[in-house]
Amino acid sequence: MITHLLTRIDLMMNSFSKGQKRIALYIEEHYDKAAFMTASKLGETVGVSESTVVRFATELGYDGYPKLQKAMQEMIRNKLTSVQRIEVTSTRIGNDNVLDSVLNQDIEKIRRTIDETSHEDFNHAVEAICSAERIYIFGVRSTAAIANFLGYYFELVFGNVRVITSGSHTGTYEHIFRITDKDVMIGISFPRYSSMAVEAMDFARSRGAHAIAITDSMASPLVESADSILIARSDMASIVDSLVAPLSLINALIVATVLKKKDEVSDTFRQLELVWNREGVYANHDGESKGNLKKDGK
Repeated sequence: MITHLLTRIDLMMNSFSKGQKRIALYIEEHYDKAAFMTASKLGETVGVSESTVVRFATELGYDGYPKLQKAMQEMIRNKLTSVQRIEVTSTRIGNDNVLDSVLNQDIEKIRRTIDETSHEDFNHAVEAICSAERIYIFGVRSTAAIANFLGYYFELVFGNVRVITSGSHTGTYEHIFRITDKDVMIGISFPRYSSMAVEAMDFARSRGAHAIAITDSMASPLVESADSILIARSDMASIVDSLVAPLSLINALIVATVLKKKDEVSDTFRQLELVWNREGVYANHDGESKGNLKKDGK
């Protein structure tokens, strides 16, 4: 089946009715706007009925208008500039109920992540991580935060972790040039995709490492070089990328590896608790750390 929306439209243009051609031409020229319109709004914009828009989606081979809408959104997610994102968000959300709108959209993305992430790939990734000699985690720009989050916990669990958050070619290759077929590379990237993330995954795969992609869809450029593909739905909220579902997926990855290495991890954390208590890492119930009490002589 032809998957690219514009290719479908081009091939079927001559068979469309007059109203459908108006929809098709508008999508070709303004799919960045159409992607966030309801069927009713799109119909109103081009001068056709809502039912004509729905039939147009079906004619293209989509199972209803929402599927066509998602196809348009996939087309634009890696192409919109920051300024365009602000404009789209303004149209999509407006100024009312921003809090509710954003939170509900995040809830929906987690639901879609549950439906779309392969349990087989997830389990495969956990096995590879737990048996790896070294674990490399790549995430730059907005994904650097969740790469560091994952790296923090994996360093406590495994102690053989390297987190790369530099987007430079030199810096990245200096970190990963020793990667081998006994290692794992976890590449994290969402639209707008990092070209360096793609290169890092390609390099890891060429060295025989198990490559794990944490990304938003099977259309992501990270997928081609991945042995395990973990789909976590992301979306834009103004200039901000929503990383709620990716972080939730990463939480699941951490929990799964901890459970798989339960006895070893329990021993590690018993030792860590002794260190944390001795050094007063955490505050007591009075809001002061034990370390501070010692320094004050109390």
